[in-house]
Amino acid sequence: MKNILITGGAGFIGSHVVRLFVNKYPDYRIYNLDKLTYAGNLENLKDIEDKPNYTFIKGDITDGDFILKLFKEHLFDGVIHLAAESHVDRSIENPMEFVMTNVVGTVNLLNASKALWKDNYDGKRFYHVSTDEVYGSLGKEGYFTEKTPYDPHSPYSASKAGSDHFVRAYHDTYGLPVVISNCSNNYGPNQFPEKLIPLFINNICNNKPLPVYGKGENVRDWLYVIDHANAIDVIFHNAPAGETYNVGGNNEWKNIDLIKLLIKVVDKKLGRKPGTSERLITFVKDRAGHDLRYAIDSSKLQKELGWKPSLRFEEGIEKTVDWYLNNREWLDNVTSGDYQKYYEKMYNNR
Repeated sequence: MKNILITGGAGFIGSHVVRLFVNKYPDYRIYNLDKLTYAGNLENLKDIEDKPNYTFIKGDITDGDFILKLFKEHLFDGVIHLAAESHVDRSIENPMEFVMTNVVGTVNLLNASKALWKDNYDGKRFYHVSTDEVYGSLGKEGYFTEKTPYDPHSPYSASKAGSDHFVRAYHDTYGLPVVISNCSNNYGPNQFPEKLIPLFINNICNNKPLPVYGKGENVRDWLYVIDHANAIDVIFHNAPAGETYNVGGNNEWKNIDLIKLLIKVVDKKLGRKPGTSERLITFVKDRAGHDLRYAIDSSKLQKELGWKPSLRFEEGIEKTVDWYLNNREWLDNVTSGDYQKYYEKMYNNR
């Protein structure tokens, strides 16, 4: 039996990874470590919270002493590190918070792994989940590959780039068995509604403005979150130590085109006339340091480890819109802040 620590497991991507590992690997003990900040929501994991191989731990990765104690207590064989501050606008407002969580927190986990494993790395794995934003911005052509030089433009992407460099440094200096993946924008169920897709689904439903940066010309590659969770599973179990893999959905969309697709799908499902909600589009001042285009080349992952995305974007958007429309209580709890009471209800009496 392996003991696997998943950090940030109550968040959007993390909750899908936790669910996958708990259900797929009953002989693993899965420990979900999450600070439960605004984006950590234990309601995301209601369906597996009583599984015998699942344990939730509330804690902060920036507390080095706590992390070291945790590693010594549970003797983790592997780490899947997803805990991060991830919203660009928040990083512009408060860069230091991103430095602490994304850089210092990552180094604390690396130090604890190194201390626990003591150079006996057989069967051990430290997997750091990162972002394509570390590569900077593309022009109208070309793709990010694993060899693309880093060129971060926001405090968020700079902090993630810093954490990537530390992970590689611990491999090169101490031989720590690490792997890194850099993924494109995720979408799907359970995403906190400050991110574009759930925010706009919610606003369309409630006839609220749809704020679009600049002219909506920025291009992103979109990856269905369950496809990302499957990629993490494949990389964690099969990637050679020291390797990096890009994970992308092969779905490039201009923001304005994506928003019009969302309007089309949501209006149809709500029984509105086609295009009804286009009047809600509101162009706002562009974000500082806003990268023009991201596009991922994930051919290395596909060729070496056999992973590929399962859904076309239009299919994924249909599934995503259906989930939010069918889970209005979840969305209402998140937008009102009531979801934060779930931890108190579930864990204070245990």
